[in-house]
Amino acid sequence: MAKNTQPDYPEVNFSEEGPIRHLHLGSEWIQGSMLVDAPTVLVHEYIQRMMAWLLFMDPTTVTKRQAVQLGLGAGSLTKFCHKELRMKTTAIEWNPQVLHACRGWFKLPADNSRMRVVLADAAQEIRKPEWLGVVDALQVDLYDEEAAAPVLDSADFYRDCRAMLTEEGCMTVNLFGRSSSFDASVAKMTQAFGADAIWAFKATREGNTVVMAQRTPSRPKRAVLMERAAYIQEHWGLPADKWVRVFKPVAA
Repeated sequence: MAKNTQPDYPEVNFSEEGPIRHLHLGSEWIQGSMLVDAPTVLVHEYIQRMMAWLLFMDPTTVTKRQAVQLGLGAGSLTKFCHKELRMKTTAIEWNPQVLHACRGWFKLPADNSRMRVVLADAAQEIRKPEWLGVVDALQVDLYDEEAAAPVLDSADFYRDCRAMLTEEGCMTVNLFGRSSSFDASVAKMTQAFGADAIWAFKATREGNTVVMAQRTPSRPKRAVLMERAAYIQEHWGLPADKWVRVFKPVAA
């Protein structure tokens, strides 16, 4: 008899906390959240910060750009990029039960002409030629059920991520976990992108640190960043003016 090669996926469930629904992978760790009455709102501060790449592009061009999420979570970034930013959006997710949960409990739309979910190992999927040089916003949030450290966090992985980006493209990464090391992860991103390409927030109260890497390093003037922040805040309700104050180049 052939061996069963089906992966041992963690159990997916959810919990309710007042108006907020949380996604879990067989543990108490929250893998994503949704405001039940406003499903496209980005609930957590770190998830909002994953959108900081908006500061580095002309926001009036966003609808013509493409976003990719590695790790679906509760579908927050995928829904926001698709429904609020009106971008072409693809999420790459390993666990089909997560996709089922997002469709059933977290109001993720069915695949359509502008949005789809690819069930695949992200490390393998992003090496396909179709992804080379076409992604403007790559959002990486890859954690297992223990949420101890990023599942993919090597210099080679970040090189593959860089290869996906357009010249103006940016990658944002959520770093969180008991076993994760901010300095070690940033060192690996630096190997792939170069020291001048890396920006970072300070950690949130919950311990999430969002790091951004640019395909093409730039240092926009503060006036430009503030102008874009005002647009982002007015049109999409994100606290971008605060980002400008607390988001800094790592190699300043």
